[in-house]
Amino acid sequence: MLRLLKELAARSPEEHFFLGETKNRALRADFERMRPDAPEVLRFEIRVKLGEEEQRLGRELEAIELFEEAYGLLPAVESEVSPDWIVRFLFDIAMAYMRLGETQNCAMRHGAEVCILPIRGSGIHHDQAPSRRAIFFFTEVLKRAKPESDPYLSSLWLMNIAYMTVGGYPDEVPDDYRIPPESFESDAEFPRFENVAMEAGVDSFTLSGGVVVEDFDLDGHFDMLVTTYAPDGQARLFLNDGDGTFTDVAESAGLLGIVGGLNMVQGDYDNDGDIDVLLLRGAWMGKSGAAYPNSLLRNNGDGTFTDVTFDSGLGDAHYPTQTGSWGDYDNDGDLDLFVGNESEAGLEAPSQFFENQGDATFENVAARAGVENLRFAKAVVFGDYDSDRLPDIYVSNLNGPNRLYRNLGDGTFADVAPELGVTGPNASFPAWFWDYDNDGVLDLYASGYQAFIDDLAVFHLGRPREVENQKLYRGNGAGGFQDVTEAARLAEPNAPMGANFGDLDNDGYPDFYLGTGYPPYYALMPNVMYWNRGGKEFADVTTAGGFGHLQKGHAVAFADLDGDGDQDVFEQMGGALAGDRFWDVLYRNPGFGNHWIEIELAGVASNRAGIGARIRVEVFESGERRTIYKHVNSGGSFGGNSVGRQMLGLGRAERIVELEVYWPTSGRTQKFPGVALDGRYLLREGAARLETLPNPVP
Repeated sequence: MLRLLKELAARSPEEHFFLGETKNRALRADFERMRPDAPEVLRFEIRVKLGEEEQRLGRELEAIELFEEAYGLLPAVESEVSPDWIVRFLFDIAMAYMRLGETQNCAMRHGAEVCILPIRGSGIHHDQAPSRRAIFFFTEVLKRAKPESDPYLSSLWLMNIAYMTVGGYPDEVPDDYRIPPESFESDAEFPRFENVAMEAGVDSFTLSGGVVVEDFDLDGHFDMLVTTYAPDGQARLFLNDGDGTFTDVAESAGLLGIVGGLNMVQGDYDNDGDIDVLLLRGAWMGKSGAAYPNSLLRNNGDGTFTDVTFDSGLGDAHYPTQTGSWGDYDNDGDLDLFVGNESEAGLEAPSQFFENQGDATFENVAARAGVENLRFAKAVVFGDYDSDRLPDIYVSNLNGPNRLYRNLGDGTFADVAPELGVTGPNASFPAWFWDYDNDGVLDLYASGYQAFIDDLAVFHLGRPREVENQKLYRGNGAGGFQDVTEAARLAEPNAPMGANFGDLDNDGYPDFYLGTGYPPYYALMPNVMYWNRGGKEFADVTTAGGFGHLQKGHAVAFADLDGDGDQDVFEQMGGALAGDRFWDVLYRNPGFGNHWIEIELAGVASNRAGIGARIRVEVFESGERRTIYKHVNSGGSFGGNSVGRQMLGLGRAERIVELEVYWPTSGRTQKFPGVALDGRYLLREGAARLETLPNPVP
């Protein structure tokens, strides 16, 4: 595996879809061969094209030099170049300056407030010349582009952000182009979460990637495994030091050379009591992505990992992917694995369904099970939506109908998404099963991935526009779903890549965070936090909580990383293009004063981590009984919350009446009355008593 990954990294400058330099070198050669007396229109065109390639590779200064030379030629060639191309060129040069400002002021002068919308305080740029020049060119676009066109609206959005970076928003923005400040306000008051990634030592500066939170070394503290999709990007294992800081131990953990990986999913596949990780590679790269293998990293239980991909049977065939999910589909007590692959024109990439053979090996049974999908899969998640003890599978597909594979109990599945009305959005990305309204029935979230910055401009201007939004499907308790997106106040444009859910305020209702963006540099859109208001609707608290990071957000994890009884939020940052690296963030929860309980499940007949189990906590709160539910999974499909320890918020509960866990594999239900609030417990399948675990913070 290490040899193969090293070879792929060495080939990436030639072959990589996003990071390759082949086209740049060819254009550079054409540029250098061009005669000084060549027609001015050709000299203009080659500079624009080469400038675009230099910008793609993150060489802002080289791009700007070429763009400025082309701009100097514009008066002489304007009659020979289409107006649309001129508008695009002016947009490109504006964005090159804006990106230079981000690099010089945000990437190189890293701070907790940089790139947080609305930009203020220390987030305002120290060197404002690039942003001022960007504003000049965005203004040129606005003068030339057709109103309501994509270039016009995108420039309007970015111009307002550029004015923020120089402290000129809203007063300096021309009236005709100003986005109202009130449009950025949150729907509700919410405490601000501080970005403490720098002081915690987890602010990696990378391209897009994944994160999994677990107690990997079994010392009672949550650790983090973080990856980046760059073919030479080293995976990092941050062990929790127990004092709010982390130490990268990738080398001593045996992870040196484990590079690349856009996402990860975790589970205890060998039932030995520690969490293993599958690292996923090759996404978005088409045929060339099929050369990239996934990595199954076996946790050895001593602080080290071993790549067992080929020994386990997971490495026989490679396809481009970024999504997978662990679940015990046949209820035999060990975890099976579904990997969603990216089929597209010219590449048939069937999804893979690996059945655990119980001896640390897997067999791909996708064809026999009827779940090959053969679409461009962006998310796969297990969940028993019809409560028949058999986990079903939801597959989110980009530019194609989503699937809900119902488990028929005989080793096969049937796609029931059309009849249940859960095929949309047509362009979707992250997805998950959860119980957002605490009625004990699984609900389904499927994100939309077709809203761009021009759509954001229209939305913030308060104008109507047709755009495909995210979907929230409420389980009806009878095996069906109801689309409640509008009623839940989620009909808003966004384009999430990474996403996850957790309970920020410990009120027992899950909130969720979207890491947004799409590959181009101009895709500056705030990441979005939705606060669950009693299971009825969601409030956008992005700006109030300080979550509106403008850089591209990828894998998200909710976890109590500092052991103080509330969930913090880690987000892996960075984009796909070479110049789109950024610092990861860790939002520390200031606390809400609500109660909680944390449960570590230990399956015996069931899989060791308890994936698929159902937790129910009945509490006495404000003179009434109330029930909180949790179905055990790792949260969303892009970023992994802990499966090893499940935290449930209990609101203002005065006491716990009863804790109950249902194990679908064995059909066993365990009940424990009178459990203390704010405690950590180990619950073994079949045991008569809970075991109290020490609090990780003295």
